Amino acid sequence: MEENHKKFNRREILKGSAALTAAMVTGAAMPGNLSAKATRSDTGPVVKNKRIKQVLATWPFMNRAGFWTLDQLCQAAVDLGCEGIELAGPDAWPTMKKFDLVCGMSPNGMPGHPFIKGLNNPRYQQEVIETTRRRIEACAEAGVPNVIAFTGYKYLDVDNPEKGEISLDEGADNTVEGLKELARYAERHGVTVCLEHLNTRAPDPYLFGTPGYQGDDIDYCADIIRRVGSPRVKLLFDIYHVQIMNGDVIARIREYGTDLVGHIHTAGVPRRGELNESQELNYPAIMRALLEIGYEGYVGQEFVPRCDPMEGLRQAVSLCDV
Repeated sequence: MEENHKKFNRREILKGSAALTAAMVTGAAMPGNLSAKATRSDTGPVVKNKRIKQVLATWPFMNRAGFWTLDQLCQAAVDLGCEGIELAGPDAWPTMKKFDLVCGMSPNGMPGHPFIKGLNNPRYQQEVIETTRRRIEACAEAGVPNVIAFTGYKYLDVDNPEKGEISLDEGADNTVEGLKELARYAERHGVTVCLEHLNTRAPDPYLFGTPGYQGDDIDYCADIIRRVGSPRVKLLFDIYHVQIMNGDVIARIREYGTDLVGHIHTAGVPRRGELNESQELNYPAIMRALLEIGYEGYVGQEFVPRCDPMEGLRQAVSLCDV
């Protein structure tokens, strides 16, 4: 895997990251645009059991050329019976409040490519900490429970990867140090910082891999959370990324428990599509495992629709409503 990573030069890495970040920031879905039907459901809410608290990620379902506006995504969440929206910053929170929806997870406020410049690199760590602290304050004031965090890329200088890499041990030590500083602040404000594990196997940004990301082993990230030792620093356990990089999704959920798992993302494997019969994960079983460990956090639907978005969401929300 390491050998494959080195095939990517600086231009390829940043081009791929820019494409992915543009999609996340603007809401552009990849690949291609779909002609979405109206978001309003005529058949009633999908959520019946309400034991899994589901939210909809913004970026896969919002698009300037044919997908939904924020208001439409909020309406879709209401129609489906979901709790709210996630990966939305302060500008979106007033709109969500109009729909009586929560924000399950906030971005950390870092500009550009937030998963590239992370806590693992002393070159960028202080900027990440200061930016995340400001977002924690905003989250506390607005009642947003979680803010995202990243290890960052392994390169000493992300603009010049050829200058060398941060070792895994050093990256872990630096991330622990940064998260401990954020933990003290998060504990005072009642906000949880969630460290996301990302996959590096999929080099194509349209398949949402991030070659160069240091936290690509979920056990590596889990060990970082254990070392921080704060109830306000946990894992963002993205099922899609975990399955691609490590597998044993249910076993790891049971192993980590609620001491480590703070937030969940879903998507079909492979290709990050709908949670349907064409992908390999058994989502009802995974959701039951979350209930077994007493998980009470949010499950964010973060798949990229390849059919009508509302149809895909209805199926995904239904599968997770165990």
